[in-house]
Amino acid sequence: MSTRDTVNEFLQRFGEGEAAAIVELFADDVDFLCAGSESVPWIRPRRTAADMEDFFATMSAAFVPEERAVSLSLVLVEEDEAVLMGQVSQRLRSNGVKFSSPFALRLSVIDGKISRYHVYEDSLSIANAVAGEPAEIAVRA
Repeated sequence: MSTRDTVNEFLQRFGEGEAAAIVELFADDVDFLCAGSESVPWIRPRRTAADMEDFFATMSAAFVPEERAVSLSLVLVEEDEAVLMGQVSQRLRSNGVKFSSPFALRLSVIDGKISRYHVYEDSLSIANAVAGEPAEIAVRA
């Protein structure tokens, strides 16, 4: 698969929310970056495809699926690199807090497998939402 094909397939599977299907697109070793607070259950160091399955499963379990919204404003693909930018809104199952964050996602694809996954988002607002202390862009229902 080309980088663009892999990115499109990742987006399709991510939208379906099945961690096992998503992780099939990842290389055995992954350069992972998702900076943020240790209080956020899905944010911790990851290195392998199995770690990535846990990342997606933990993140998916934390949210109310019917209230997830992701909009992409830009998808750039050049050779083995891709950058996706957009906005995500989620509601946490644990406390009902809803938050919204802009994001940028950098992916590297080698031989049809994602080998780099770097996500940049408003980690402070997400940590505040997890703590039940909504920030300006996090709102309680």
